[in-house]
Amino acid sequence: MSPPTPTGGPLPRRTGLARLAAAVLLLAGPATDARAATWPRKPNLVLILADDLGYGDLQCYNPQRGRIPTPNLDRLAAQGLRFTDGHSASGVCSPSRYTLLTGRYPWRTRLQAGIVGVFGAPLIAPDRLTVASLARQHGYRTAAIGKWHLGWDWPIPAAQAPLFRAIPKGAAAATEAHRTAWREVFARAIPGGPTTRGFDLYFGTDVPNWPPYCFIENERTVGIPAELLPGHLLGNNQASVAGPALPNWSLEPILPALRDRAVQFISLAARQPEPFLLYLPLTSPHTPLAVNAEWRGRSGLNAYADLVMETDAIVGRVLEALDQSGVAKDTLVLFTSDNGCAAYIGVPELERQGHFPSGTLRGYKTSVYEGGHRVPFLVRWPGVVPPGTVCDQLVHQADVIATLAEILGTTLPAHAGEDSFSLLPLLRGGTAPVRPTAVSCAGTGVPGFREGPWKLVLAADPGAGTEVELYDLAADPGETRNLAAAQPARVAAMRAAFEEIIIRGRSNPGPVQPNDVEVRRHPQPVAGKRKAPRVND
Repeated sequence: MSPPTPTGGPLPRRTGLARLAAAVLLLAGPATDARAATWPRKPNLVLILADDLGYGDLQCYNPQRGRIPTPNLDRLAAQGLRFTDGHSASGVCSPSRYTLLTGRYPWRTRLQAGIVGVFGAPLIAPDRLTVASLARQHGYRTAAIGKWHLGWDWPIPAAQAPLFRAIPKGAAAATEAHRTAWREVFARAIPGGPTTRGFDLYFGTDVPNWPPYCFIENERTVGIPAELLPGHLLGNNQASVAGPALPNWSLEPILPALRDRAVQFISLAARQPEPFLLYLPLTSPHTPLAVNAEWRGRSGLNAYADLVMETDAIVGRVLEALDQSGVAKDTLVLFTSDNGCAAYIGVPELERQGHFPSGTLRGYKTSVYEGGHRVPFLVRWPGVVPPGTVCDQLVHQADVIATLAEILGTTLPAHAGEDSFSLLPLLRGGTAPVRPTAVSCAGTGVPGFREGPWKLVLAADPGAGTEVELYDLAADPGETRNLAAAQPARVAAMRAAFEEIIIRGRSNPGPVQPNDVEVRRHPQPVAGKRKAPRVND
């Protein structure tokens, strides 16, 4: 096995904007190879990840069945490239984030189903190369601002864990035992987070509808949570888990705070000679549906639709900051979503009013069907990406790290980005496929395996009497006709191809790599089926 990939190690710690302004010296990057970049300078990178935004929530993807105005995202699409067959790794949050940052499928890790739990441990191994650590090796300043949800090494003693994790929603007030334990833990640094996985700076809420209800900056909470989140903020598509909160914590200010920090980072980073990478995993339009007053009721549909409009405005403000800082022409912007829209935010109500968050696709968040993981996927890069273009080739969020490597003129180590394929040929206007296969899973872990236009769902279809499902997405993007019974040879060949990807530890060319665990095979017998994961992550 190859030696571990260095992550570059965190820079000396500073706090707030003073730290950002001072963080101008980075590790020297490795020499580039013969594929050195042809652009005049390394592009800045802004990766914006919406949370639970459906494929059909953007007007540019769903003009006939969409009723939510998204002018800023539509303009971003018009200025760059819109992929129509772009996918996340999962129908839920944490596994998709893992793959976006590492270029590796999440089912190669311990996370065979579901998401990282409340106060969960890190999912990204300390020695795994990420998009951020790769950028740092090449002289970039890197920041993550927003929802992390990939785990931390929370310094919670085992004996005190119930004081953090076992709090009933109906609890009226924190006890002195709660406050003492929280004070001891939240006064300490929290290792294992973004600043140990390639990011120089982090600011966010980790998971906005889960404790701790406070901001985290770098490795520390901003303030010491000392109260239980008030009961009126739990349920009803607001916060979903009781736990420690700052006094007077409220949910509406979260999204504007992320916007302001992102704008500040861009403004400061643009003044420095080094390029920058900003990873902006927004907390919206996921719950809490805490819509700010300016946007409340603006859609005329429901609170989720209002929050989609507010999210669109946040993206518009970030793009405006690039313009105002004079770096828009030197910046690659990628916008996508971690999974599809969550049905529990009022989808039946939206559909009755003529808005279909999955467009014509089948399924919603958590699903193995296309509505669970086919997501908006927009790229703008002035001077490289032809504006106003549309690409129907199969692409995946795993492809970000290989794309960055090719842009930087370097080669990924054998033990990094094992499921990543460079999108650069497509960004430059090419039309040939860049990846032959792709895997996107349900929240339960059930895989959907793509090979060209064909999709194999590794779960039984009792109605059709087949052990698996097979769809021709070119002819049937809504996945209405299961062809498994009619095409047993294709089913067998695709199952064998998927098995090879599992055992090789990679889906792109290169030497065999180990998976972290024994990968669970599908379809599973009825007795082995898992309970569906919590969807309000």
